[in-house]
Formats: sequence, structure tokens, C-alpha cells
Amino acid sequence: MSVSLLAVDESSVAALRRLWQLCQHDLSEFRGTYPGTDGCFKTDRLESYLGDSNRSAHLIFNDAHVAGFALVRGVTEDSRALGEFFVTRAARRAGVGRDAAHQILRSHPGRWAIAFQDANAAAAQFWPNVARALVGTAWTLEHRPVPGKPDVPPDAWIEFELPQC
Repeated sequence: MSVSLLAVDESSVAALRRLWQLCQHDLSEFRGTYPGTDGCFKTDRLESYLGDSNRSAHLIFNDAHVAGFALVRGVTEDSRALGEFFVTRAARRAGVGRDAAHQILRSHPGRWAIAFQDANAAAAQFWPNVARALVGTAWTLEHRPVPGKPDVPPDAWIEFELPQC
């Protein structure tokens, strides 16, 4: 297994948009969201990552197979956030997500924030394990209300600092 990241460009943006639909479908279980009448989930948030020099989008590959994506905010700042992270079901529990998370986080040393929902048991187990592997016990977990969504349970936020290697 060889996990790699590819920065999204014009030749790969269509693949990212299709993977976004799969990701939003998975998250609809926890967010209570539905696709529009066209059968597609909203892409406004995804589109905000394209063409913004302070944001980046990467496809995740497992060998030659597209296996997911990672979206990062704050790439030109000291503090950044993982805006979305998705791994296809075929690649889950095989180390692909872990390897991709380590690669994307290590590619931007500094302060990181990663949000997830506690109801998403896989994410609630995955992200603390990633943090422990990268920084030991030097991370925090905090629950914060979701802005503009008082009816939604608070997000869990993991924060830590990755030193420059």
C-alpha cells in the first residue's frame, strides 16, 4: 500500500466534486442533511476551497486508486484547520486515512484544529488516535456550538501544534 496526496487542479477537480457527494452522503447520517431536488448535496463549502490561496484541496490515493480527499483552511497562516477529510469505504480501516492524515498535517507545521461530531464514532476514535501518534498527549479536545445551528449537537475540536521537522 502506498498512500499519496495530489493537489487538486483543473484536471482533478471533477473527481473531487464527485467524492464530495459521497462524503456528504456519509455525513448526512450525522448532520441530518438531504440532497437537493436534483439529487446532489450542496457544494458551496467545497467550492470555497478552489482558487483561494489560503486554502488547499488534495486527493488521496492508495496506490493508483483515488481513495478520498482532504481540505485545509489557513495554509498561509500559523494556524490551520482541516475543513473536511474523507476516505472511501474501500480504503477504510486499512491505514489509508491514517497515512493520508499524517501526510497532510505534517505538510503544514504549526497549530492545527480538527472538528468532528461525537455521533460519528469512527471519526471520534480516528482523530484522537491521529493526534496521539503525532504529538503524544500534547493535544486538547473541546466541544463548541456549531455557528448558526443551535439545534445541532456541538462539534468536538481537537487542537495541537506540530513542530517544523
